[in-house]
Amino acid sequence: MSSDPAVIVIGAGVAGLAGACQLGRTGIAVHIIEARDRVGGRVFTHVDPVCDCPIELGAEFIHGKPPEIWELLRKTKTDITEVQGDAWCAEDDRLSPYGFWNDVDEILQKMDDSKPDESFAAFLDRCCRHPKPQAKQRAKQRAQSYVSGFNAADPALVGVHWLVKEMRAEEKIEGARAFRCRNGYKDLLDVFQQELKNYNITVQTETVVQQVHWKAGNVKVDIRDKNSESTLEAPRVLITLPLALLKAPVGQAGVVQFTPELPRQKKDALDRLEMGKVIRVTLRFRERFWDSIKPPGARSSLSNMSFLFGQDDWFPTWWTANPAKSPIITGWAPFRCAERLSGKSHSFVVEYSLQTLSTLLRVSQSELQNILEDAHFHDWQTDPFSRGAYSYGKVGANEAQQVLTEPIHDTLYFAGEATDTTGNNGTVHGAIASGYRAAKQILDATDTRLR
Repeated sequence: MSSDPAVIVIGAGVAGLAGACQLGRTGIAVHIIEARDRVGGRVFTHVDPVCDCPIELGAEFIHGKPPEIWELLRKTKTDITEVQGDAWCAEDDRLSPYGFWNDVDEILQKMDDSKPDESFAAFLDRCCRHPKPQAKQRAKQRAQSYVSGFNAADPALVGVHWLVKEMRAEEKIEGARAFRCRNGYKDLLDVFQQELKNYNITVQTETVVQQVHWKAGNVKVDIRDKNSESTLEAPRVLITLPLALLKAPVGQAGVVQFTPELPRQKKDALDRLEMGKVIRVTLRFRERFWDSIKPPGARSSLSNMSFLFGQDDWFPTWWTANPAKSPIITGWAPFRCAERLSGKSHSFVVEYSLQTLSTLLRVSQSELQNILEDAHFHDWQTDPFSRGAYSYGKVGANEAQQVLTEPIHDTLYFAGEATDTTGNNGTVHGAIASGYRAAKQILDATDTRLR
């Protein structure tokens, strides 16, 4: 590879890796700059040696059968299993099979993107305005919980048009189904890392980008590693920073300064998108204690439990490793729940997760504490290189992603899940697709074609 790259890629998340590999395949010299000491970005797998099970600190599920992921995984011999099992609901002081989707889906199907855009909260108030039976009010509450939980979104901000587009995108890839790799998303990162090696792509980790000086046809990137400061220069740069970093004021940790500033059109597009908030914690116990729990009136125990839903203010959603029989269970705290937990200590998060699990499953907290062997979590909100979980569109966000995809003077290019235009924002496959799209833009501009 030449000492002077043709393209500098800022960020080694899956969008940056995908874009870099597409470019490298054509022989273009690429140099990736990554602030963390690892690649993957918000994909972050820890393999627990005790139970030989992947612990995902970031993305976990493969939603449906997106070709961007499945085609890469075909290059490996990894086992891919579909999430199976029973969903349970803790409600009204009892555990019962999860009767959720029919009522909620009836509400979601009423969303109409041919009408003026509005927030999901406004839509709910309008479509459920008149006094309803208790069951209908419960469905309304569940629909709001679903939108804030699945999208990590504020119902008062997220736009109906964006949600409809997301639902249509999910239908195309069987998005209601979920899958996992044997070694988690590490299997996907292994594919990318092999390609980086094959195409001689340089990845410079533990290196923070401080400033991007740009003019048409030339970019100078000021970087700082553990030992020194320096500058890289190239004709083009591919920017794959998370949405929150592009929106945050210059001067804060992890925020890149652009000189000159990004055009107003880009900033307006960024303002129409928002970063969702999530805290997740994975608990490893000495045994699968829920296997022996049989709710009153139920025909079976919770041994086949996949998901557990409640109305808790800390961790309202839980899931097991089903169909794998590992003694781990993961708590999901989106939106307001994440705001309460963000910035708190490891012990605080673990304590409240055990407290929630104790309440939902009617097991004493002390008993859970006694059989707890380990706990893992990552606070993406306070992580200076993410500042949140994943993006969603606010009211009026219809064209925002498209605006973000447009290069500036054939010099600044943009990728990342927030720039996906197909309705797959907030997903790993959406991020990969955005990297491919940005690479194609660069290749088209340089008259180069993928081989």
